[in-house]
Amino acid sequence: MRFCTFELVTAEALDSSDLAIRSRVNGVLKQDSRTRFMVFKIPRLISEISAGCELRPGDVIITGTPPGVGFARTPPEYLRPGDAVEVEIEGIGVLRNTVQGRS
Repeated sequence: MRFCTFELVTAEALDSSDLAIRSRVNGVLKQDSRTRFMVFKIPRLISEISAGCELRPGDVIITGTPPGVGFARTPPEYLRPGDAVEVEIEGIGVLRNTVQGRS
């Protein structure tokens, strides 16, 4: 059985224009950037997406990635079953997932 816990963060509680965003694999920092470097800013993304569909609390918007992706590393790095992946956004929290193998 899997459990999910989260805390709600309101728009008034933080400034999305300059938040740290990071990813780790098995505790090793792989990406480290800030929202100020995003091509499309958070308010625009929410506006454009919500014009076409209803966004609900807990929805995740996937936007792309900062430099440091595995296939572009030398040598390339790929996720394997059992790897623990963490994605963190300053002021919001950390999303943790474990890579599963094929069944």
